[in-house]
Amino acid sequence: MKNIKTSLLVVSIFFIAFTSCTKDTISEVTEPEVVDVSELEIDKLNIPDGFDFSTTQTVTVTINDNKSNVKYDVYAYSDEKYFEGMQTYESESGETVTDSIFKSDVLNKLIFTGVPYNGKLSQTVTLPNYYNQIYIRRNDNLKYSSAIETISNKKVEYTHNEVASKSYGTKVDDLLYCVNGSAELFQVDPITGAYTYLSDMPMGSYTCAIDQANKTMYSIGRSSPYPLMKYSIEDNSWETVANVQKGGPRLDYNYRDGLLYFSSGATLYTYDPTNGNTLNTWSINGLDNTGGGDLAFAEDGTLFMCTFSGLYKLELDENNEYESTRISADNLPFKPTSMTFDSNQELWLASNDSSSDLIIMDTETGGWQYNYGPNANNNVEYGRTINDLTTFRIYSETTEDTDSDGDGIIDRDDEYPDDAEKAFEVFTPSKYGWGTIAFEDLWPATGDYDFNDVALNYKVIAVLNSQNLAVQIDFIYNVKANGGSYINGFGLEMEGLSPSEIESVTGTVLTQGYINEDANGTEVGQENAVVILFDNAHTMKGNETTLSIKFKSPITTEKLGTAPFNPFMIINKIREKEVHLPNGHTTSLGLKSFEIDGINRDEDGDYLTDNGLPWAINIVHDFKVPKEKITITDAYNYFSQWATSGGYEYADWYKDSAGYRNEQNIDN
Repeated sequence: MKNIKTSLLVVSIFFIAFTSCTKDTISEVTEPEVVDVSELEIDKLNIPDGFDFSTTQTVTVTINDNKSNVKYDVYAYSDEKYFEGMQTYESESGETVTDSIFKSDVLNKLIFTGVPYNGKLSQTVTLPNYYNQIYIRRNDNLKYSSAIETISNKKVEYTHNEVASKSYGTKVDDLLYCVNGSAELFQVDPITGAYTYLSDMPMGSYTCAIDQANKTMYSIGRSSPYPLMKYSIEDNSWETVANVQKGGPRLDYNYRDGLLYFSSGATLYTYDPTNGNTLNTWSINGLDNTGGGDLAFAEDGTLFMCTFSGLYKLELDENNEYESTRISADNLPFKPTSMTFDSNQELWLASNDSSSDLIIMDTETGGWQYNYGPNANNNVEYGRTINDLTTFRIYSETTEDTDSDGDGIIDRDDEYPDDAEKAFEVFTPSKYGWGTIAFEDLWPATGDYDFNDVALNYKVIAVLNSQNLAVQIDFIYNVKANGGSYINGFGLEMEGLSPSEIESVTGTVLTQGYINEDANGTEVGQENAVVILFDNAHTMKGNETTLSIKFKSPITTEKLGTAPFNPFMIINKIREKEVHLPNGHTTSLGLKSFEIDGINRDEDGDYLTDNGLPWAINIVHDFKVPKEKITITDAYNYFSQWATSGGYEYADWYKDSAGYRNEQNIDN
């Protein structure tokens, strides 16, 4: 640790928060107040030697798979669920329930996509320190499989081993699509029992049915106004068709007439799937219990229904009502919520449990057996409820592998199907998440540690070609806080690239006249490729901006480095006065040392004070900055424990978890 002095500290937290004074106007620059840090509790923290205040880890993910045209999606994984709110809905038993809703956030943490090239897919990515697992999802012609892999020594090595399987027919693979009231859509392989999470649903549901010809799944939300939701299996996207104003547990699609058959209680309806209109209504007679269950059409057109009392066959009588014939001789020891026929005409059901069982039933006698789940005793458990399931069939002879741009990646796996130079994307911090870089701007003196002098949210997308080489970087950002009075700028250095390797840069905002750009958009006089995104933070606040960097030739992501690369702030139009993350390198135009009035708290130029505190910090999260003059330790209750433990405790100190924040001290 550096020698402890009672002095001043300028903390630049790399969320990009440039703060020193409260002033939004730029016509006059007020000299910011230098704070005697010895008056602040934060300066008394015992920071371990070598701690760099990093909230991130760099992880290399390597996937080995020799099969062609299989696409991988890789996510940061945590089994924690977030609280979405309270919801009132009708249970499968018909009771009105108001309950807390918790949802998984895994599919919002997409890090990268890709197809193995020469049997290998390898990327180096940036993850928050608190993640210790990743979720790998494999898509082989819409047949999904997945694995949760542990990060070990900053690496993940995954090898796909093809499972030898029997066939449910010579040219068809069955997949069970499952939904539940927690708004989860996942796929189960009936051969192995393995499940793969596919999508978050717009609303939790007890129903699903597939239109095989159009590769479309329908589902009705469990809460008013009961939306009829439509899911594209090929595009992995949702839309709402209409609100049907009725909820219930049973749904199937009849390809013979192209209609949805929906049932609740002792009533059966048909819906037009194009607009949600109710076309027909029938009564069902003879049900011993009208709660729960499902309905399904057999291949010969016979309509079967199950309720909590067992399995029934339905037949339309001369009075235009459905008569039910009970097949199950005894009440079942489980409550069936789901029912579907596979290609072999075996009937699959699921139980209404917190960890559902999958069951196969005989439609002649009602005999059944547990196939997967806790009661099957075969080490396959789902840890979630299956409120409905339906069958999707993949026919090998009808597979269309269209490759519109001829880059070797079929369209459904290609993020850019009409551009042969682009195919995949790597995200930092994730596809739907934002990081923040925050600064204090009084370096090498100290400030007030509110980390809001300049703070910017960012998302970085590395665009890759079919060989998983980078061809472009998009840096999307928004200055969220600009508490300082100085006119500050912001730039990036890609330390593995020379300026000559850059073809073009678009999206810079330079108005102050002190930045010199080369013809390709990089900064003149730099050994490495440096791009200045903007030179006046005052004019950037609240404006989402995209900076795009194109490379002359494709490069490996290892050479490119991990985002946000080497970011830095330029203080008050003094080009050589840069503020970097702790232990960051100055660019060719920066100086490591400045003489100032007062005490220099960073005489060795490592961007840490003599007491080990930073001027900048990078957080792979949408960081909510402290209010003006509020020290970060007064806004975040566990920042101190995190810092003094060297990052081992409360690695997620910045999250909105119970007790983590003092909301009255946080600005945004």
